[in-house]
Amino acid sequence: MITLIDYKAGNAPSVMHAVHRLGYEAVFARHSREIDDATHIILPGVGTAKATIASLREMDILDALHHAVLQKKTHFLGICVGMQILFEHSEEDNTDCLGWLQGRVAKFDASQVRVPQMGWNQVRFVKQTPCDSRDGFFYFVNSYYAKPANRSDLWGTADYHDPFAAAVCRENIYATQFHVEKSGEPGLALLNGFLGL
Repeated sequence: MITLIDYKAGNAPSVMHAVHRLGYEAVFARHSREIDDATHIILPGVGTAKATIASLREMDILDALHHAVLQKKTHFLGICVGMQILFEHSEEDNTDCLGWLQGRVAKFDASQVRVPQMGWNQVRFVKQTPCDSRDGFFYFVNSYYAKPANRSDLWGTADYHDPFAAAVCRENIYATQFHVEKSGEPGLALLNGFLGL
């Protein structure tokens, strides 16, 4: 069962539309018991790291997510803020995050680039995974970016004055800073690859 975490700051309806367009069925999860039978979990992200963590805590879903992803090894895809909260800490509102991946989240330097980054940017995938991923242009909306502590977690990079992590992957955990659901055919191809795992 494909399950989308539907929290009040998220982008779940747009991602659900993309999932349906690819021919898959999925359900929304708004409580911990609703992810028990998940084979794939997607955490879309819109908003801030602090608000996202607070919403997940309010839903009483954090422990169930930890169990499903870290112990049962359920396939997981985080999108945008859904990627950023995988790390230990975010500079955004000085937020402690999930800590599934080592590293932190920093803000782009507004003296060097326009913040937020909004629009299409080229992503280069730097390692092979079972999830289909090909270099191309993907759609970003972000003021913050992840800085993985382990280079082995880096899946894809993009440049915004300097290189930054556009996607990360470790075992069953996949995450993209860009919005797969807004990235046209390249985004749908990546999402289709994840759903086919």
